[in-house]
Amino acid sequence: MRVAIVGGTGPFGRALAERLRESGDEVVIGSREAARAAAAAAEVGVEGATNAEAVRRADLVVLATQADAALNTARDLREAIGTTPVLSVASELRITAGGVLPSPESTSIAERIQTELEGPVVAGLHSLAASNLGSERPPDENAFVCGDDAHAKHLALELAGRVTSGRALDAGPLASARALEGLTAVLINLNKRYRGHAGVRITGLP
Repeated sequence: MRVAIVGGTGPFGRALAERLRESGDEVVIGSREAARAAAAAAEVGVEGATNAEAVRRADLVVLATQADAALNTARDLREAIGTTPVLSVASELRITAGGVLPSPESTSIAERIQTELEGPVVAGLHSLAASNLGSERPPDENAFVCGDDAHAKHLALELAGRVTSGRALDAGPLASARALEGLTAVLINLNKRYRGHAGVRITGLP
């Protein structure tokens, strides 16, 4: 599978790129600036390109920008992405004195991205921290994907299954993305409180 990681110069994007390269996928890291993409790509041994160039030949696009840039990035890349499936990994969070809170928006950022694109959007990987993903071994935890398009979800679950040693799990329709995005806030609060690197494992499934 050829995977384009848009906004792939950050810690999560680079860790994901390295895991996917190790699994045998073709990976191209995208950035608004070609030089930044090339530098990040060289660090992990993959291709680098501008965001628009990166998405044009991809089987799956991972939108790994910061949450506050995700919608504008999707709008800017609408034509280049076309009908290619997109995996949104962003979580819109609020930082308060009492802790990290999920967005008060009634819809997930993944659902809002879907309104900007022609192709299907799925959401996932929100419980995977960049530090865990970039560790020496794949993280021993589950990864979750939700979406409404069967083919897009299949691709995202394949990707998720290759970057963890746990299971990749189908978490239902795209409307469930609001819960997955909120889970990021819970994990950040746990990590701050207990000074750890929390992940998630689901028990009781066959």
